[in-house]
Amino acid sequence: MADRLTQLQDCFDQLATQFYASLRYISTHHPPSTSNNQPAAPAAPDPNSQDPNPPRPDSPSTFAAAQRELAHDLVLKEQQNEYLISVLPGIGTSEKEQEERIRVLERSCGRRGQQACGRRRRVWSGWMR
Repeated sequence: MADRLTQLQDCFDQLATQFYASLRYISTHHPPSTSNNQPAAPAAPDPNSQDPNPPRPDSPSTFAAAQRELAHDLVLKEQQNEYLISVLPGIGTSEKEQEERIRVLERSCGRRGQQACGRRRRVWSGWMR
């Protein structure tokens, strides 16, 4: 189960990274826009940027294609997350059924633990003679 949870956590981390990368791309590559029939002003440099030559805006068609690709990638990653969630143990099982399963496993572990302790005692008692 931990393996599935780790895989799911990795997927959520990747989704967050994709969100960040998508927003970063959109904010740095969008074509200049006009409003009220005024010409577009040149983009103000980002005061937090260390890059003296920021990327040039993409053409509207390139930007639209990139947006579609980014959106498609985000949807695919979210579908992967949903699938991983759907195959987690206990999904589709009531709380009472899960509690009963835990009790059965605890009893089984208890018996096996007692058996292991008995074997250790026998080994140690034979070794100590």
